[in-house]
Amino acid sequence: MRKPVWCIFSLLLLTAAAWPQNKSSAATEKAVAALEQQWLKAQQTSNPDLIKPLLADRFIETTSDGKTMGKAEALAGTKAAKYQSAEYGDVKVSVFGNTAIATGEFKGKGTDENGKPIASPERWTDTWVKMPNGKWQCVASHASLVKM
Repeated sequence: MRKPVWCIFSLLLLTAAAWPQNKSSAATEKAVAALEQQWLKAQQTSNPDLIKPLLADRFIETTSDGKTMGKAEALAGTKAAKYQSAEYGDVKVSVFGNTAIATGEFKGKGTDENGKPIASPERWTDTWVKMPNGKWQCVASHASLVKM
């Protein structure tokens, strides 16, 4: 049985609407990647003020050792951690409407908020949401140790 033309046309419209790459999403990818670089700068300088506006009030982080923390704890950890080196690699951003998923690799050397050596490298995933005020904020972050 042949499908009606309107059915095929509707399917094409839905596919085009769901296609992830357009000028708007390319600009968003670039903007979110820049926010990730600001986050890296905060880690490199132990400056939580650089990421405070980037994190949603209900932000939740899952660390590579499986602990979870909210915004206040994440900011305190940023201030307390001391890095001799910290860098991101393989940063990619995918946009889905008002949500963006950023992934990448973190390599760092230093001590965490408890004075323990930083375990590295890690793969991370950050979930960003465009808030009603038009600003992008991270709502969730997850890190996993990379086993070599």
